[in-house]
Amino acid sequence: MDWFSAEGFELARQVLQRGIAAVYLIAFLSAAAQFPALLGERGLLPVPRYLSRSGARGPTIFRRRYSDRLLLAAAWTGAAVAALLVAGLPQAGPPWLPMAAFLLLWGLYMSIVNVGQTFYSFGWETLLLEAGFMAAFLGSNEGAPPYPVLLLFIWLAFRLEFGAGMIKMRGGRCWRDFTALYYHHETQPMPGPASWFFHHLPKPLHRLEVLGNHIAQLVVPFLLFAPQPVGSIAAGIIIVTQLWLVLSGNFAWLNWLTIVMAFAAVSDSAVQAVVPGLGSPAPAYAPTPAWFTVVVLAASALLLVLSYWPARNLVSRHQLMNSSFNRWHLGNAYGAFGSITRQRFEIIVEGSLDGTAWREYEFKGKPGDPARMPRQFAPYHLRLDWLMWFLALGVPGENWFVPFLRKLLEADRPTLRLLRTDPFDGAAPRYVRARIFHYRYSTWAEKRQTGLWWIRRPAGVLVQPLTLAEAGRRRAWLGGWS
Repeated sequence: MDWFSAEGFELARQVLQRGIAAVYLIAFLSAAAQFPALLGERGLLPVPRYLSRSGARGPTIFRRRYSDRLLLAAAWTGAAVAALLVAGLPQAGPPWLPMAAFLLLWGLYMSIVNVGQTFYSFGWETLLLEAGFMAAFLGSNEGAPPYPVLLLFIWLAFRLEFGAGMIKMRGGRCWRDFTALYYHHETQPMPGPASWFFHHLPKPLHRLEVLGNHIAQLVVPFLLFAPQPVGSIAAGIIIVTQLWLVLSGNFAWLNWLTIVMAFAAVSDSAVQAVVPGLGSPAPAYAPTPAWFTVVVLAASALLLVLSYWPARNLVSRHQLMNSSFNRWHLGNAYGAFGSITRQRFEIIVEGSLDGTAWREYEFKGKPGDPARMPRQFAPYHLRLDWLMWFLALGVPGENWFVPFLRKLLEADRPTLRLLRTDPFDGAAPRYVRARIFHYRYSTWAEKRQTGLWWIRRPAGVLVQPLTLAEAGRRRAWLGGWS
């Protein structure tokens, strides 16, 4: 391996290119399915109104004109290109072909994120954009993977993991006294099928989990830069810890994308040492074209310069979490769960035909029916369900939640398709309301006796009973806790 060509990292390149493309495929399919109802011409936060009031904050193909048809064209184009990259077809050609494909994905998805408002304000959106831009410079199967780009991916994985570790140490005390997982599995945004069981693990094991998390995020990331096989071992530790998180919750594509990026530090020889016979013999690469070397070095220099701001953020006493420092979403700050909530509250939305008998709307992912086992949706991202979790935490959301209630009063079909069940089978209720409930996991004894996964009790009213006429005349009153 010379200073530019990483000849022993072909598997790393294949995992990076195909894995990032697979996440883009999911992201574009999610946009096609959810964006029109959430942000389309008749959505909860219509993009045309947003553009007319404040304008997009970054590059987007929708700056001059938005339409649902154009959005779907962009989403399905992105999904098709991403599928080709997953299959490895552009990579079989010259290096400019996968470069063009990944830059197209980056541009299309950035266009969506930059008009996505609160529904696209998650840290893994910028992570996907940054990873997609970098993947454009991994080259094709003709030549060896560029070593500078693999180093940049390792640097990205380091920023993601170390940033998450530092935000925890600077955040809630429960991370420092090793009690965070007494609460996390119960209060996380969208529990998965195994989360109930994780929550009921012995508390000494929870404390051991927190210690393991601190080691994996504060110590191991430095070892990613170490010579082989230490770099591969460090990547393996990160991959295992991320798979643990995949099992214990639903965090969209955050964990899967972290796993993919960790592979940048995994050498072919390390993989073959663990799994003999895996992988093919080292390919015979063609010489790297001079133009490609120049482009890769220019892109690497740009990303290195943009790294100044997230690097400074890592050592700042006022560390930012999930922030972009430029309009192109390159060189971002990451981190999650700097603080842990100790109680879980849920907003339960109900409708009624007469104002007396109330029926509950069920969401796809967030807790509702206490007898329903939590489902696994990640890496797919249920955006409405996630914002419902933030709303229950007290994050202001009337700008989208009141329009959501109005859509229910209209029995709007695109909105109803975002839900798991419509208790009125397509008919319009006369009233809707939103109540606050306290949720906790059932104990082992309660689970055996009742079959319930959750125990809930009323905790207040968020929106009093509301009719369509009232919703049209004024903003709904958002009440508080009782």
